[in-house]
Amino acid sequence: MRGIKTFILLSSLAFVASCGAFRSLDTGTEVNDADTIVLAGEGREAREDRTTIWEAFGPRKSEQRVQVNRYLWAASLDVLDFLPVQSVDPFTGVIITGYGTPPGGGRAYRATIHIKDPALEARALNVALQSRGGAVSAETARAVEDAILSRARQLRMADKKI
Repeated sequence: MRGIKTFILLSSLAFVASCGAFRSLDTGTEVNDADTIVLAGEGREAREDRTTIWEAFGPRKSEQRVQVNRYLWAASLDVLDFLPVQSVDPFTGVIITGYGTPPGGGRAYRATIHIKDPALEARALNVALQSRGGAVSAETARAVEDAILSRARQLRMADKKI
């Protein structure tokens, strides 16, 4: 009797697991522009809705592709080179710095930069500045964003001349 119950349970489980096994999961498209960095590495797949039990417990894709504008990335590190880098995550486009004092300045700042789009545009860049006394004015943050965007455009023009 116990063997029959085990057989029925396993066959039911196999039937449920095989539902949707023949559906294609390849819905991703890859866009690679000359101005973007495409990063691949260990990570979670972009599509998390798995349809069968075998897909839920099976291996996931070993590559995750994220696009970050390389000129904005390099310009952010270049403009804010006086700040010590604490954390860099190219897979999400985030750079976190520690406190540092700009040349000729007396106030210490720290920054968090998020590059969220592969385009070389202002909407792709988000800079959050903080001083030891709290958040800085919107004008200061805007000035840093403008400096990063200007430097990124200079880097792009220099690349096009080669």
